[in-house]
Amino acid sequence: MHHHDPDSNRPGRTALVVVASTRAAAGTYEDTSGPIAVEFLRAKGFDTPEALVVPDAEIKPTMDRIFRAETVPHVVLTSGGTGVTADDQTVEAVTPHIERELPGIVHAFWDEGRKKTAMAVASRAVAGVRGHTFIMTLPGSPGGVKDGCTVLDDLVIPIVDLLEGNHGS
Repeated sequence: MHHHDPDSNRPGRTALVVVASTRAAAGTYEDTSGPIAVEFLRAKGFDTPEALVVPDAEIKPTMDRIFRAETVPHVVLTSGGTGVTADDQTVEAVTPHIERELPGIVHAFWDEGRKKTAMAVASRAVAGVRGHTFIMTLPGSPGGVKDGCTVLDDLVIPIVDLLEGNHGS
């Protein structure tokens, strides 16, 4: 009998990080948030490519494409586009694809952020599941992504395990 490490992931699990940033997509600004989420997911054992960086205006068609594809990743994390300005469209782009929201995860994320800045709660966020996929929107700041990863550290594998167990039932 081999010892099962609870942190080790099953093979073939995939994840995708999508960064909504018009400036980073144009190359005028280097995105530093996406790589944090990518490294977190890789450390958790997910097969994760480099972050996909798209302009804010492209986030909705990008999300539609990801969730209509034949194979959808087990985890989709977004970074950016969660603020209060008209450019911030990520939550609106992601929400229609969520079948069941997980507001407790968002509350935990806000609690984590409030330890550092009062403005953390002014970041809009949504988390939830669709099929075998866990989805969460994170801010376009390294600190905000780190807070999200801190909250997801003990959650992302058990949630994907649950979704995989329910898949096709």
